[in-house]
Amino acid sequence: MIFRSALSRSLVLAGLVLAASSASAGLFEDEEARRAIIDLRQRVEAVKQDKSETDRKITEEVQRASEESAQLRRSILDLQNQLEATRADIAKLRGQNEQLARDLSEYQRRQKDASVSLEERLHKLEPLTVTVDGKEFQADPSEKRDYDANLAMFRKGDFAGATNGFVDFLNRNPQTGYRASALFWLGNAQYANKDCKSAVVNFKSLIALAPTHMHAPEAMLTVANCQIEAKETKAAKRTLDDLISIYPTTDAANAAKDRLGRLK
Repeated sequence: MIFRSALSRSLVLAGLVLAASSASAGLFEDEEARRAIIDLRQRVEAVKQDKSETDRKITEEVQRASEESAQLRRSILDLQNQLEATRADIAKLRGQNEQLARDLSEYQRRQKDASVSLEERLHKLEPLTVTVDGKEFQADPSEKRDYDANLAMFRKGDFAGATNGFVDFLNRNPQTGYRASALFWLGNAQYANKDCKSAVVNFKSLIALAPTHMHAPEAMLTVANCQIEAKETKAAKRTLDDLISIYPTTDAANAAKDRLGRLK
């Protein structure tokens, strides 16, 4: 009985010791687990902090990159605007240069035309060297033009027009080199119009002015014809004799001899 009690107590004590030992072991394991959990939590927190910092830095970098990209886009846009403005200025300048080139070309053309026109006008005003009826002299272009126009009227048979033209010509150009020839054709126009009196005056003026003129013998012969028509036979004979004496080798002298023969 006592043994059994002792054994029971021993068993109880052993059980208590074993329970205490198990409890002690359990306590030790819980402490390690708590430490591990705390350490894990600390590590997780550190990772979270690192991740937050990293995220923050990434966000900042992204924001900075975004701002730099926006600034770059603005700069590119500004450059594009400046480029377009420069292109517009260049196009404007090119247009202005082309207009200036056209204006210069037009100015040069006008200058050339003006120069040619001036030269033509000056040329018209410059004296010309002309040869009329074997005589060479200087004459203004207007003199030549008027003389030729009057002579053209005579040759067309417009004797009245030629008469008026030569009278006006001689009045406007008293010192002209055409004077002797103009007197001759004026006298012929008047003679054709049966105005012998005026014709004789102008023929005699020609002979007195230029006795060696190629038409002087013809003028003297026509004077004799007028005298014959006026029944001034003695005067006509004197004129014909003078013609034969002064211009013996001319056709007019031969005609004068024939007329003298018929007057006797």
